[in-house]
Amino acid sequence: MARRDPEHFDEIEPELVYVARRLRYARRVEILLTDAGIDYAVETDVISTGFLFPSQRMGAFFYVAPADTDAARQALEREGFALHIADPTR
Repeated sequence: MARRDPEHFDEIEPELVYVARRLRYARRVEILLTDAGIDYAVETDVISTGFLFPSQRMGAFFYVAPADTDAARQALEREGFALHIADPTR
């Protein structure tokens, strides 16, 4: 299990589990998901930040299969990534 091309998830709708704003966080998340045995895809996109002083920067968006969403979030939370986990119920 490891990083996959986005096309790997063509048959299903992958779920966003994390948005890394820094390269070092993206690398750490890749290691965590790989060690947890979870297939994931990464896409880069622009992140808009700030309210008073808005800016844009690149971010890494991590997607997993719906069946792996809970396991991925738990793996990330165990390592202190809980505040940045994409979860629509929070």
